[in-house]
This record gives sequence, structure tokens and C-alpha cells, in this order.
Amino acid sequence: MAAWTLSSEQWQALDEVRFGTTDKTVFRNATIILMSAVGRSKFSIAHDLGCSPATVDNIRKHYRQHGAAGLRPRKPPGRTSAATPAYRQALRATVNTPPQTLGYGFSVWSVARLNEHLKRQTKISFSEDQLRRILHQEGFSYQRPKHTMKGKRNEAAFDQAHQELETLKKKRCATMPTSP
Repeated sequence: MAAWTLSSEQWQALDEVRFGTTDKTVFRNATIILMSAVGRSKFSIAHDLGCSPATVDNIRKHYRQHGAAGLRPRKPPGRTSAATPAYRQALRATVNTPPQTLGYGFSVWSVARLNEHLKRQTKISFSEDQLRRILHQEGFSYQRPKHTMKGKRNEAAFDQAHQELETLKKKRCATMPTSP
């Protein structure tokens, strides 16, 4: 491989990039190019900077192709989210709507119920963990609902049974000795 040569302008530009950044990756990448220019091998550069020789090769290649702009890390493309903007809008609207107004027999959204409703509405489904992450990204906090029988029980019979229980608790046991 041909020796690296940098003009004084290129050297100055790399020094400005190196000392003008707070990003440790950009600093390391500029240092790789400068060390290459003074004749260091990729193995000694990799050893001194704590990276692999393949990283040194990649940084050199990016610098040759793009100049100083090639020293900045690229965001890996990754998979696009299945939670489209339309899905997120439907999610926000649904969470802000009480379930009973949508014809459901419950008063609090659970993640499973919310997921099932949105699946019917948007044809997009997520695992419960992923839906919790999306809810968090949208600024909602999730708490598990407390299930009670309130509203499903006969309140008058419940109150009567509660009063009877209290009177039974207050009666003294016949076998218990009384204090003198």
C-alpha cells in the first residue's frame, strides 16, 4: 500500500476537527488518519487506540472517499418502525378516549386490550413489551389497572354484609375472660 501523505492544509484541517469536537469517535478517527500519515501501521494504530485493524481500514477508506466528512460516524440504517405516524396518532387518540365511550365494558385500558383495539383499527399489532415502549415514547406512563368489583356488585347487599361483619367483630366472645 502507498504511504499516506497529507498536505499542511489537510493536516491543519484534521487537527481542527480533532480538537474542535466533543465526539470521541470523531477524535479517534482523525487521530487514525494523522497516525497513518506519519507512517504507523494499522496494527500499531489499532493497538494504541483500542480498536480493531478493520476499523482503521474502514476509517482510512471513508477518509479517502469523503475527506474530513468521512470521519463523522454514520447512523446505521436499521429497520423502520412498524409504528407509522398514523398508528401513533390512533394510539394517542385511543389512550385519551375512555374505553366505555368506544363500547367496551371496561373502564381502564390495559396494554393487551389497547393492542387488540388498535389491531382491529389499524391492522398493526405489537407485542405487549413493544407497545409499552411505544406508549413511553409517546409520553404516556403505564400502570397496571387495579381490578375491583365496584360497579359490578350489588352495592346495597355489599354494605349490609359489611355492617354485619363489623357487628360480629365488635361482639365479645363468651369464652373470653373479662378484665377485673
